[in-house]
Amino acid sequence: QVQLVESGGGLVQAGGSLRLSCAGSGHANSIYARAWFRQIPGKEREFVASIRWSGSIIDYADSVKGRFTISEDNAKNTVDLQMNSLRREETAVYYCAAKRRFHPIHNKRSTKDYDCWGQGIQVTVSS
Repeated sequence: QVQLVESGGGLVQAGGSLRLSCAGSGHANSIYARAWFRQIPGKEREFVASIRWSGSIIDYADSVKGRFTISEDNAKNTVDLQMNSLRREETAVYYCAAKRRFHPIHNKRSTKDYDCWGQGIQVTVSS
């Protein structure tokens, strides 16, 4: 079993920056993909960014390209999300996700592609 714990959320003014971190523990050696999603109450969880195969494949949602940066440290089992120029509409609960080798393959932007999830952390962007 893999446990994921997010940190770094909080309140920030529009245009500001936050850095989210996600630490993995447990049987994390089989993880080859990590991602961040976010969810606004009443809406589906949406893809933000992913990184896989030791950084050889990185993907961003169009809405965050150029502002967000995903990075990982496989030795420490961590994945970070640096968020710059934050917008009010990006207020949401942000979730860390991971995919292990034996998990079935789905669209890499789908929640179905990931089998391990953190509890989520609130990010609030104020005007």
